[in-house]
Amino acid sequence: MTRPRIAVAGFQHETNTFAPLPTRYHDFETGGGWPALTRGADIFEVFHGLNIPLGGFVDAATDWDLVPILWCNAEPGGYVSQDAFDRIAAMICQGIVDAGPLDGIYLDLHGAMVTENFEDGEGELLRRLRAVVGPDLPIAVSLDLHGNLTREFVDLASVLAIYRTYPHVDMAATGARAKTLLEQLLNRGQPFAKAFRQLDYLIPLQDQSTMREPGRRLYGLLPGMEGNGVASIDLAFGFPPADIRHCGTTIVAFGEDQAVTDRAADEMLRVLQESENAFHNPLIPANAAVRQAIEMAASASKPIVLADPQDNPGAGAIGDTTGLLKALVGEGAQKACLGMLWDPDSAAKAHETGTGGEFDASIGGRIPQPGCSAFEVRVRVEALSDGKFLCTGPMYGGSHADLGLMAVLLILDGTSEVRVVVGSQRAQNADQAIFRHIGLDPTTQKIVAVKSAVHFLADYQPIAQEVLFTESPGANPCQLDLIPFKRLRPGVRLGPNGPAFTPAAD
Repeated sequence: MTRPRIAVAGFQHETNTFAPLPTRYHDFETGGGWPALTRGADIFEVFHGLNIPLGGFVDAATDWDLVPILWCNAEPGGYVSQDAFDRIAAMICQGIVDAGPLDGIYLDLHGAMVTENFEDGEGELLRRLRAVVGPDLPIAVSLDLHGNLTREFVDLASVLAIYRTYPHVDMAATGARAKTLLEQLLNRGQPFAKAFRQLDYLIPLQDQSTMREPGRRLYGLLPGMEGNGVASIDLAFGFPPADIRHCGTTIVAFGEDQAVTDRAADEMLRVLQESENAFHNPLIPANAAVRQAIEMAASASKPIVLADPQDNPGAGAIGDTTGLLKALVGEGAQKACLGMLWDPDSAAKAHETGTGGEFDASIGGRIPQPGCSAFEVRVRVEALSDGKFLCTGPMYGGSHADLGLMAVLLILDGTSEVRVVVGSQRAQNADQAIFRHIGLDPTTQKIVAVKSAVHFLADYQPIAQEVLFTESPGANPCQLDLIPFKRLRPGVRLGPNGPAFTPAAD
């Protein structure tokens, strides 16, 4: 048998429709914490060995002839501009046309892309691809655990593989699993039966970690549900800060026949419905959380880690709000650090001032948001960096970050000892290298604050005495019943045991 000829491409974005910053073509070109837009054979060199789905697929498909097209990702943010989507989608479609005869396609997508014109960005991409290759060519897709999936998207794909960990330490493994499923599909010679189910309540991001319950138990069930005619069953917890009709948790299953596939999906849906009461992870107001951290730190042997999930750039927030920073300073926290706060101006001023110099800073608050403002303080520059470093944690390890000019600033006002790491490119703090590369060892601190929702747990929970989730203003709203949704499907509940969404009367 000849070696299958498979085109590979990737186009990822997690869209927070409440975020004030739109996502432009340039954001996909540069990448930031992710690899920059990569085309052609360079894909093999850039992604080899990385914990990225495309890397996992390529490394697993050594027995196939791969045709690399394009891969890109932009930091989560607001709506993807239609120009950016159209340009990148056109490059992928044209690359598929230019590739010539193919036995299949693999796509590394996210599942929660929203463009200015399309609520289901991935579905629109697949619609355009199907217009090029027809309805029958096998298309395997890997997706993020936070995908907001639609039935139309599932109908257009041939088979899906979804991350089963949050933090996403299994991204490469999911790409490899997509390769296995595509191989099964090619050997089968006919489409899989499909099942698609939607849960009737939304799950907040900070409740979704698979390192904690009930996520650990729920995702742990999936491998045991496969076999006996079920090729694959997956669960996407969904991405709540997206005001679209099909926001929320979904189950997808693929199998040998419709009956067995439906039974597997129905069983997983039943388990999710019975688990509603198990989701509970309240946020602690920032000042109260800092006071609690100070008290814990007095007798702790390891740092107390504070998460700032509502200003998590990894969920589309800006990463420049100062609520938690002000609480650390105002409550007199000692040996505390916060990172990373997006502030190109302060980073540039620090480089101009030089190590050891002082200046009056206006930290953060670059983008107007309710309840958010800059922090006017005197600072001392303690360390500088060009923002280029190698990630070392379980999720991003091996990836090269480029976050532009960075600095460590010691807050001089008040009686606290608080250091803040500022940078020039938005990125969530999911890797200790953000601190370590600039000379700040988080294990020597009493309190470590990170702008992240859950991904930080992979690298920070092992060094933490305790982890607290704080409530401070930001563009990633985590209290779902307070979000001004307008477009959700009627009846879906805003959080576990939350109120049902009712569209406003016209």
